[in-house]
Amino acid sequence: MNTVKTAMLIAAMTALFMGLGFLVGGPRGMMVAFVVAAITNLLAYWNADKMVLRMHHAVEVDERTAPEYYGIVARLAANAGLPMPRVYVIQQDQPNAFATGRNPENAAVAATTGLLQIMTPEEVAGVMAHELAHVQNRDTLVMTITATLAGAISMLGNFAYLFGGNRGNGGNPLGMIGMLLGVIVAPFAAMIVQMAVSRTREYSADRRGAEICGNPAWLASALAKLAQASGRLVNAEAERNPATAHMFIVNPLSGQRMDSLFSTHPDTQNRIDALLAIGGGGGDGRFMPGMAPTQTIRSDDAAGGPWSRGLDRNKSQSDGQSRGPWG
Repeated sequence: MNTVKTAMLIAAMTALFMGLGFLVGGPRGMMVAFVVAAITNLLAYWNADKMVLRMHHAVEVDERTAPEYYGIVARLAANAGLPMPRVYVIQQDQPNAFATGRNPENAAVAATTGLLQIMTPEEVAGVMAHELAHVQNRDTLVMTITATLAGAISMLGNFAYLFGGNRGNGGNPLGMIGMLLGVIVAPFAAMIVQMAVSRTREYSADRRGAEICGNPAWLASALAKLAQASGRLVNAEAERNPATAHMFIVNPLSGQRMDSLFSTHPDTQNRIDALLAIGGGGGDGRFMPGMAPTQTIRSDDAAGGPWSRGLDRNKSQSDGQSRGPWG
């Protein structure tokens, strides 16, 4: 996502704010919505990353408090030619991760404790390479602003109860119909905002992430584990703040596994097949977590990426596929 697309998204969301404000409170509501949108846009640009990290109770770590996790991110960032991002851990059993920040110089990556517990170092590398790909592609600004605006748009439904249908107060020319439209449209508007960040960005980040870590099978294996575990475990913070769902590597919300029109993520198996096709695995059949990378890609790729010597491969093999080095 480039600067032009970001500006277009902000302009479109401002217009949506004003349109819903008109439905709720007429010309006065439209002006109030414009002011709210302007303030929200400014806050989203400068502080949305901090807000999202705080929303999910992320804790910053360093090479002293999480040496292996931090070291993996550092080596990946160097491999991608990116500045070192801030690194966070989220105390959450559901395995997941996301990146945020308005630019590579102000980026942050976060992984849940659930992810760090079930993944091998190679799989953690695949996941974090995917997140760094979002940083490098400058998806994070759009993703973070979208999360903030989606939450703000949802709040307009509440404003409808206060201002809708009151001609004396809000000047709403549509009366009760305007209120009802505001209540009904606001949740769908928030969903559309999430969809405004194209699902194709995930495929792009998968491909670039495979290049950064040097082995597409690492991310493919991680995605297979994520698909299985995320469906069984509920992320309470994500359920309370669904506007941030599109930021995660896999959908953190329950009951959304299908590659449907309103899904914020592509089907995970489709992503795995695309990764295996990069590595020569062809994508025939389903990738299972118990399968080693050498079973799914060409033998010349099986040795790992250009920095694989920095990982404790012997430890990952002895720990097996069920527990990572942080388990």
